Amino acid sequence: MQKSKGKMRGSRGLRKGHRAKGMPPVNKYLQKFEDGERVHLDIVSSEHDSMPAPRFRGKTGVVKGMQGKAYKVEIKDGNMAKTLLVNAVHLKKA
Repeated sequence: MQKSKGKMRGSRGLRKGHRAKGMPPVNKYLQKFEDGERVHLDIVSSEHDSMPAPRFRGKTGVVKGMQGKAYKVEIKDGNMAKTLLVNAVHLKKA
């Protein structure tokens, strides 16, 4: 049988922080951000909803608004501005 080549393949252990397993604290889900606020992208591997691509880990961006429950975060990728839809659990105040 051929191995899976999905977007999450091989990334479960790479994105773990100081917590070895389990879900993040409830406060991470309940964070609120205002438009124009600067935030860091800190990917939580146990939460797959609105997770940004791994290449954006550690980037800093500006909150531009909300779309549903996710925040629109604008970052600079080289010279190009990109807008990401990111769940609050993957964001930290800068």
